[in-house]
Amino acid sequence: MSRELTADAHRRMAECLRQPARYPHAVSGVTVVETHISTVLLTDDYAYKLKKPLDLGFLDFTTRDRRRHACDEELRLNRRLAPELYLQRIAVTGTPDDPAIDGDGPLLDWAVQMQRFDDTRLYHRLLEQDLLRGDDLEAVAAQVGPFHEAAAVAGPDTGWGTPEAVAAPARDNITALRGQLGVDARLDHLAGWTEERLAALEPVFRQRRADRRIRECHGDLHLGNIVDVDGRPVIFDGIEFAPELRWIDVINEAAFLAMDLQSRGRPDLAARFLSAYLEATGDYDGAVLLPFYRAYRALVRAKVSGLRADDTGADARTRDEARRHRDQYLDEAEAETQLPTPRLVLMHGLSGSGKSTVARALVERLAAIRVRSDVERKRLLDLDADARTGAGVGQGPYDRATSERTYRRLEERAGQLLRAGCSVVVDAASLRRDERDRFRALAEAAGIPFTVVACQAPENVLRERIRARQQAGRDPSEADTTVLDHQLRAAELPDADELPDTLQLDTAADPQYRALDALAPAP
Repeated sequence: MSRELTADAHRRMAECLRQPARYPHAVSGVTVVETHISTVLLTDDYAYKLKKPLDLGFLDFTTRDRRRHACDEELRLNRRLAPELYLQRIAVTGTPDDPAIDGDGPLLDWAVQMQRFDDTRLYHRLLEQDLLRGDDLEAVAAQVGPFHEAAAVAGPDTGWGTPEAVAAPARDNITALRGQLGVDARLDHLAGWTEERLAALEPVFRQRRADRRIRECHGDLHLGNIVDVDGRPVIFDGIEFAPELRWIDVINEAAFLAMDLQSRGRPDLAARFLSAYLEATGDYDGAVLLPFYRAYRALVRAKVSGLRADDTGADARTRDEARRHRDQYLDEAEAETQLPTPRLVLMHGLSGSGKSTVARALVERLAAIRVRSDVERKRLLDLDADARTGAGVGQGPYDRATSERTYRRLEERAGQLLRAGCSVVVDAASLRRDERDRFRALAEAAGIPFTVVACQAPENVLRERIRARQQAGRDPSEADTTVLDHQLRAAELPDADELPDTLQLDTAADPQYRALDALAPAP
């Protein structure tokens, strides 16, 4: 049996594998990328990921069998979201000084073979070039939501997701940062806030576990692990080496990507992602945990940046940059402890008036969460959002009783989100006075700003938009021109006493929605 690889032998092997002739396919050149646990060899068409023979406590890759298992786990876990990228476990053969990929010599080690992608299309690089849009983040949510719903659930005999399992890494972050920074007022504040939140949220953590929200997640969902491939997001490089980092609350994972976007100055895109994610999953119960998990993820990043800052082997520029990043993440975590006053916006308007499009714009402007009647109505009836019922006006899902249930559900969801510190946009027709009054009362009880955004457009425009929407067939709304005819007869327009908190928006005359500029973010 061959001897186990040492760290030095791994380095020699990787250096030799820079040579194009050591591959079973045409290679014009090889680029080597080092991470703290892997060596990645980039060829023209493929990437080969080698596990370093390390024991870091949270992972142990010191034997070839363990590295083989880690390769197999990497394939299993990442094929859930990126099957086109993760191809196979492949042998490295020969000796450390004369290796080959899938050669004829004796087995030396194992690698994960991946399809090479254009790394200029990584999401963090697209963001740096201002090429990332809200629709891109909604596309990510459209993948992450169903992925979480289908992921394996932590069993009752595991320790994943218990209050103790949540508290341990949160406290470890504070301890590690104290070791790096010593006395620091921000850390003192964050330590106290973390303990207060852990105590206050303990019943929520327990309920989340009982509700099967602790699942085998990706574990490392940030912009650097998402790439645009042919116009769609592909999520890769999930955590295979530390199960405790992937068996987590699904809302913890969603909070990570939101924090990453916020820390890069894009709360608008973070809101688009979270709003679409919650709409896809219906997991509004998890919203109360968002500030805690966003702060937790920021502190993880601060800790990792601090390790780089303290690396005496790194150059001065790298260490200075790491210190700046650590401070930025600490500021991001501290911001989560003092959330701004939320606000409640209620959409109002006939079918085709542009309510949902305006609501999406408001999500970005206000960093808000949208709750949509067309989606929640069907969720109440256990229907997919895009299901077509064929029901007529006032029938089936659209009868008076179901509509009342729908508005009650919207009110409940809005209340949950407001209590979690989120601004909310309720996307519904709200054509009856009593439908609007319930949300006005909710805002008054919470002591927060309230606005009705009344969307309008000429009747011919309404009809044209409805027909175009029906032809596209991609919208949860089932409203047709027959529904519009009924609305034109029955709608109750805002009364005079409603006008002070009503913003009128003609979506045909104001396609840039400049009227929304009056809705400054809540203080």
